[in-house]
Amino acid sequence: MIAVTTARGRKVAVFGLGGSGLATAEALIAGGADVVAFDDSEASRQQAAEKGVAIVDLHGIDWDEIDMLVLAPGVPLTHPEPHWSVKLASAKGVPVVGDIELLAEEIRATAPTAPLVAITGTNGKSTTTALIAHLLVSAGRDVQLGGNIGRAVLSLDPPVPTRTYVIECSSFQIDLAPTLDPTVGVLLNLSPDHLDRHGTMEAYAAIKERLVTASRTAVVGVDDALSRAIADRLEKRGGKLVRISAKEMLAEGYYYAGGTVWSGSEVAADLAGIGSLRGTHNGQNAAAAIAAVSALGLSREAITAGLKTFPGLAHRMEEVGSLGRILFINDSKATNADSTAQALATFTDIHWILGGKPKIGGIASLAGFFPRVAKAYLIGQASDEFAATLDGQVAYERCGTIEAALGRATEEASASAADEPVVLLSPACASYDQFKNFEVRGDRFRELVAAIPGVHPRVVPAQG
Repeated sequence: MIAVTTARGRKVAVFGLGGSGLATAEALIAGGADVVAFDDSEASRQQAAEKGVAIVDLHGIDWDEIDMLVLAPGVPLTHPEPHWSVKLASAKGVPVVGDIELLAEEIRATAPTAPLVAITGTNGKSTTTALIAHLLVSAGRDVQLGGNIGRAVLSLDPPVPTRTYVIECSSFQIDLAPTLDPTVGVLLNLSPDHLDRHGTMEAYAAIKERLVTASRTAVVGVDDALSRAIADRLEKRGGKLVRISAKEMLAEGYYYAGGTVWSGSEVAADLAGIGSLRGTHNGQNAAAAIAAVSALGLSREAITAGLKTFPGLAHRMEEVGSLGRILFINDSKATNADSTAQALATFTDIHWILGGKPKIGGIASLAGFFPRVAKAYLIGQASDEFAATLDGQVAYERCGTIEAALGRATEEASASAADEPVVLLSPACASYDQFKNFEVRGDRFRELVAAIPGVHPRVVPAQG
């Protein structure tokens, strides 16, 4: 745990007592803060009370006595409207922050030379975060990995000068971290997401831009217009900028082409044969990771060795098993069309399992990949909407559940004449209609694949 000593002697309100919120309350108490906390969930309040956290309904407190409100990232800060706790705090001029802000403050106060790498973007940030941490660990660095991936940041080990923090940051977390100043900040890409929480695409992009603007070294993908504009603005400001791309050659920076990451005209890394880094999207992820760890002083030799042992992430292009020629891929983390596009671009003869709770835009944007799909197997609430999009372009079948879809996909992939037919779970949807989250959905798919007679299961990689 990181005891938040920067809040010692201050009265702090905490709202949201899930995993990160509870860790925050405990870290503040350990650092000497006077903490009052609340959650709308009685179960969460009870769990926190059992841990010694003072549970107080924040409706009734004197906000003039509160120095800071620490908000869990899942609680609305601005849209669709501020949470009631934010309204009460703001009315009294009380700062509203999150746990990553507290981490940044603690590093500056106790170990200002400890490197902090912060990664954001609409897609690919979990893989890139895990890859950066893996490269550093494989090179012998002391690394703490957390944030939107894995552990809550304040549950990590305390800052010391030689310890590197590698933190995945969602837009919600950045919005609650006004003084976050990473040693290396990574922005991979931008596409529409979470607009219900930020109002407009411009507001969403501006929040992501804050992370790299405040970084000592900014690593920015330039394959979409918004991110390219951010890179151009950073260059004009004169900060240290490294551009990355998976679509074009760059005279300066890192780019992916033909299975290789290049630095200008020099080979930075050969990704051929690394199954966990298949596809152009992972080429961009690898380019970003290489840029980040190079900024921290890793040698070309250390990077090459680390790439070869990267296990990948569970639920993101995860090879879960094979049956003869058939490869089974768990891409449950693909909860929007842009993310699913990366999987569809990687394979051919795809037996595609998709559906769930649909997001705005559906799958119409994926039409360019439809020729790669042998057949689609529809599950969940999105079935009718997706059937209408696929009609006349891709053969499809309404299956309802993952169980039924996997059975039909396996049967028909077995009859395929292709060299490597792929059964792909890449839903392009949230999971909430049938599963608690994408992890549970992906775990179920993996279990079902492993139960198929004759399947050779693969080792489960780290959870993201």
